[in-house]
Amino acid sequence: MWRFNIISIYAGCGVGEGMGDPQCCADALCRKSYLFFWLFLISISMSLNGIVEKAIAGRWIAGERMEDAFSAARRLNGKGISAMVNYLGEDFTSEKDVRESVKVYCSLMDSARAGGLRISVAVKPTQLGLRISEKLAARNYSALAARARKSGIFLWLDMESHGFVEATIRMYRKEAKRGGVGICIQSYLKRSFGDAAALARSGAAIRLVKGAYSEDESIAYRSRAQTTENYIRIMKLLFRESGRVMIATHDERVIGKALELRRRGRARVSFAMLNGIRNRYAFRLAGEGEDVSIYVPFGGRWVSYGYRRLKELGNSAIVLRSLLEPQS
Repeated sequence: MWRFNIISIYAGCGVGEGMGDPQCCADALCRKSYLFFWLFLISISMSLNGIVEKAIAGRWIAGERMEDAFSAARRLNGKGISAMVNYLGEDFTSEKDVRESVKVYCSLMDSARAGGLRISVAVKPTQLGLRISEKLAARNYSALAARARKSGIFLWLDMESHGFVEATIRMYRKEAKRGGVGICIQSYLKRSFGDAAALARSGAAIRLVKGAYSEDESIAYRSRAQTTENYIRIMKLLFRESGRVMIATHDERVIGKALELRRRGRARVSFAMLNGIRNRYAFRLAGEGEDVSIYVPFGGRWVSYGYRRLKELGNSAIVLRSLLEPQS
């Protein structure tokens, strides 16, 4: 169950980041505080035979089994919301892990089609082997894209840390012309405006997120304000230039701006949130007629996912509050 490395988690806390910028210092301190809170939860969970783990998994993660994800999808579908399903796993260096992941996704899409579920699927490039080789990842992505089109399921290609951006975009472009696929763009990266502009011109379906990876300030915005400002800048561009945009955020101010911009843009607009964070807000938007998805991860590799949720810029207070507030 406990497939993680405490040292690697601690290394991601960004000690010393943004020391010249008060906002960056505040954000960095906030992230470190939640790191220690996260490690505290892990230690307590281990001592209580997984009780805390189950509580967290029940909030953010559907469970370990595919059927857990399908149960969550059925509940969301009943409220007019689509489930964006992800099988947890990333940074694979073993081809065995990659093959297992691809097999799970194929089974997931076949079963979802047979069950009549309203879902999309989100995959991570390193889950498909990108850390091993781009050729391997591209081959697996192409196979999954073909399976998704056959199943009538939209396939999102997630974006990971800066070092994988170029290869991820190349992988996506090769499949985009066949349809049925979209790509994620992260506003915390300084290069993302240019990437979004180029992708929009080619007709890409884009899911816009803020992002939750630790990067050097030469390539990434380190403060919440800068990341949000860039998010809105990219969003305005996409509403003008893109045909399909998914606004993936829990920020009501940004969502309000998106609803306002949509009246003047030409893009098909939908919204997305993470499971267990602001579900009731998502239900409200869906009730008002908006196209809404909730990101539903499942599987046993939940620690790195949960840690990123806690340290994501501007999201920490919302995430911790979500552990206490009703989500159904």
